[in-house]
Amino acid sequence: MNCSSMAEVRANIDALDEQIVALLARRTGFVAQAARIKGDESQIVDKARIEYIVNRVKRQAAGLGAPDDVVEAAYRALIDASIAFERRQFALLRGKAVS
Repeated sequence: MNCSSMAEVRANIDALDEQIVALLARRTGFVAQAARIKGDESQIVDKARIEYIVNRVKRQAAGLGAPDDVVEAAYRALIDASIAFERRQFALLRGKAVS
């Protein structure tokens, strides 16, 4: 879609942001389930899984013509935030203090 004004660009970005937030809410729900399922806090960070995800989304980005460096940076930030959330959930589910 070619936009003819900044208002149109912003409206399209806002619409995409609504979809992204809804997807992040769903993804976070699964992260919370992972915190419930995992038996030990040491299982929260799985470096091999992180690299698998990053490589997969970079390939997907390349296939869609998106800048893979932007996608990688976004996913690494998302994964870092998800790990912090999962740590908090893990502690809360086990009655531990959350910092």
